[in-house]
Amino acid sequence: MKGILFSFIIPVYNRPEEIDELLNSFAQLDGDCNHEIVIVEDGSDMDCKHIVDRYKGQLNIAYYFKENSGPGDSRNFGMRKAKGDYFIILDSDVILPSSYLLEVNAFLTKSYYHCFGGPDAAHDSFSNLQKAINFAMTSFITTGGIRGGKQRLEGFQPRSFNMGLSREAFRDSGGFGSIHPGEDPDLSLRLNKLGYKTTLIERAYVYHKRRISWSKFYKQVHKFGLVRPILNQWHPNSKSLVYWFPTLFLLGFCVSLVLFIFRMRLPLYLYLFYFVLAFTLALISTKNIGVALQSVLAVIIQFFGYGYGFLKSTFNLLVLRKKPREAFPKLFF
Repeated sequence: MKGILFSFIIPVYNRPEEIDELLNSFAQLDGDCNHEIVIVEDGSDMDCKHIVDRYKGQLNIAYYFKENSGPGDSRNFGMRKAKGDYFIILDSDVILPSSYLLEVNAFLTKSYYHCFGGPDAAHDSFSNLQKAINFAMTSFITTGGIRGGKQRLEGFQPRSFNMGLSREAFRDSGGFGSIHPGEDPDLSLRLNKLGYKTTLIERAYVYHKRRISWSKFYKQVHKFGLVRPILNQWHPNSKSLVYWFPTLFLLGFCVSLVLFIFRMRLPLYLYLFYFVLAFTLALISTKNIGVALQSVLAVIIQFFGYGYGFLKSTFNLLVLRKKPREAFPKLFF
């Protein structure tokens, strides 16, 4: 097949400093794969045009400003403006390793998929908080290792911080919907229904900075929990017991505390063992005791935030029989 022209689609909202770091990593990419960069400013008060202008001599880059309509619509806007055969969607808070595009190009040239996702990783320069959250979001004992996967996985549901989509798949699917978060698995599930296969490219990882506090992390994972029952309702074939695990973890922990009062200590000891295991694995992977300690807190916040959100959303949709937009209007643009 002919060489693929890649278009990187990057929506940004009030984060010019992130665009500077991301574009700097583009300037360090290895190889000469044909690509362009499309920056879509989503109604920002602090625009990044002055940053983009600095890189126009080095990079093939286009900049668009539009009214605020959310990340999904901004990505669709960018793909409609792009010239490429293949679109790569990135969040503004990622940094590319120098081999990124070579890995994507080599994989798709050998085994073409209309949609792919890649893992995220923590760079050595990240703060302890960022590394701890990265562990919680990518570890096998929390998410099954899916986000930081170690193997090619057909049927993978890509996340929009690092996601590829062919022009044909975009045209047939209509791109991202109006829900956020959750617009990325919704798109990949709709693509599956249209007959398009998705996959994970293990070596196409990005460094995901996640400029976030503990409170913002809780809000983020809580929204993830709210969204999943909505996606299960829209895509019944995607339902899985796995999505109940954080909620069961939350309820089980509450029960174990009650049982402990009545001198039934084993259930709580099992939870303590799990937290010790998380600490040990984080310590082994990061070699930093401070990161390991914060990783335990990140895991707790992740499970409780997601689990409570999933339970609340399930109750509203199945028991109260509310429609998603009625129950959670802030999840929709």
